[in-house]
Amino acid sequence: MKKLIGSIVLLSCIFAGAYAQTSHVVNLTKADFLTKVFNYEKNPKKWVYEGKIPCIIDFYADWCGPCKRVAPVLADLSVKYKDKIIIYKINTDVERELAQVFGISSIPTILFVPVDTVPQAVFGAIGKEDFENVIKDVLLKK
Repeated sequence: MKKLIGSIVLLSCIFAGAYAQTSHVVNLTKADFLTKVFNYEKNPKKWVYEGKIPCIIDFYADWCGPCKRVAPVLADLSVKYKDKIIIYKINTDVERELAQVFGISSIPTILFVPVDTVPQAVFGAIGKEDFENVIKDVLLKK
């Protein structure tokens, strides 16, 4: 019995490690946000995206049920669209200033940020198919 439990624990650790290694979701702090996404201190009146490729920004909280449902979808998309889009997460409980600057009043709030135009927001949890549609229609359109 101990061997079986040990094997299950070992397999769980291996799969958890593999999942963590394949996800390319990046947690952002305010300092990272200012350099990688938008420096609202330098450009308070005009949106100027700092990135080279489109991004998705997930404003979330650890205690939020809908946020927990969106997280694995974003992890999958981060792998599928690696090098085409970047997926960022901002914990609104930790980065309160960012949440305030963007007027985040409900979570999850998802910002879809194209390279050459202003972001579009979606409020609430959406499914993978909806994410795929917005990625195709807004972020990767040519």
